[in-house]
Amino acid sequence: MAASPHPPKPAPKPETVLDVQGLTCPLPVLKANKALRSMPAGARLTVLATDAASVIDFQAFCRETGHALVSFSENAGVYRYTLRKRDDTAPAKGPAPR
Repeated sequence: MAASPHPPKPAPKPETVLDVQGLTCPLPVLKANKALRSMPAGARLTVLATDAASVIDFQAFCRETGHALVSFSENAGVYRYTLRKRDDTAPAKGPAPR
């Protein structure tokens, strides 16, 4: 049996869907944060929310924690965010400790 000329493709990173429709600020971000804590670095979390304030909340959350906001869309009042968990060894962005 001949060896394949191409190395095997790495397995895709796991993705989890979190449905927080009907919840209002700050619960969508708090629940996403809790879900991300139990996920491995590089994993993707897709969040479905209906709170319009979540747009600003998720942008700020990603900026402050170092998680990546991979994609964002809105369809018929449902906001869909895809986040990628940061490398656990990377420091969180945010205010410097005093």
